[in-house]
Amino acid sequence: MSRKPHPAVAETRVAVRRLFGGRDADVCVAVSGGADSLALAAAARHECDRVEGLVVDHGLQAGSAEVAARAAEQLDGLGFDAVRVLTVVVDGPGGPEAAARRARHTALRSAAGARLILLGHTRDDQAETVLLGLGRGSGPRSIAGMRPLDPPWARPLLGVARATTRRACAALGLEPWDDPHNTDPRFTRVRLRGEVLPLLEDVLQGGVAAALARTAAQLQDDLAALDELAEGLEPDPATLATVPAALRRRALRRWLAGCGVSGLTDAHLRSVEELVTRWRGQGGVALPGGLVARRAHGRLTCGRPET
Repeated sequence: MSRKPHPAVAETRVAVRRLFGGRDADVCVAVSGGADSLALAAAARHECDRVEGLVVDHGLQAGSAEVAARAAEQLDGLGFDAVRVLTVVVDGPGGPEAAARRARHTALRSAAGARLILLGHTRDDQAETVLLGLGRGSGPRSIAGMRPLDPPWARPLLGVARATTRRACAALGLEPWDDPHNTDPRFTRVRLRGEVLPLLEDVLQGGVAAALARTAAQLQDDLAALDELAEGLEPDPATLATVPAALRRRALRRWLAGCGVSGLTDAHLRSVEELVTRWRGQGGVALPGGLVARRAHGRLTCGRPET
């Protein structure tokens, strides 16, 4: 008779199983060496048909190569089908955090090919993401947080507490690495984790992280329904003027993305919307990438400035 797994181990396995619904799965797992990704790796090894571990070495800290090698060694011990350490160069705009994320995602996508890449984001990470979105006032899509399945990314542990992953690692004899950046108060997310969320938990008598994660999940359902309703709307001013604003803006955002506009802000979008809802013969709206949206002869166009 097989021995029942530790409750924390069982919870991570169930989370992975729910995401894949019992289907055959050939996946990659992105592993930093921290408790979240190691617990996910162990669960994926148990639940999936084939797993490859991808360990990214950003080279930003002394001893990073040793940390990556130790993570790879633990994946080998779990019986992974393959393990690779991906060394990346972190540079470019946006600060070190954004540059590291960009380099990591590029390396992971390249290594995984068409396979899903499992990420170890937990319920606590989701709560922090929702709070960041609220604080920045960046709209419901930001407050909806991270999606469990957003190919090529998959996040099975969004309903699992960070503390559970630590207990799972302890039960399995895995030795997680604690990234010093995760306690550095220079990072906004670290202060949310160490100061804001504990205060909210105290004031509201617990359950805040779980409640924020539930809010994100509910918003994701609402956003998916609105996106589906807006799917067939064309960028026709006469039609768009008659539909609810939430659908109109979705149709305009999709149209602008198709025109090659990236980095669109809410202010940009609302200015383009005024070409539909408050048309008074005004000039075009300047957009990122040197593009301009205009209305002329009852039609919307988007392209390079007229010379």
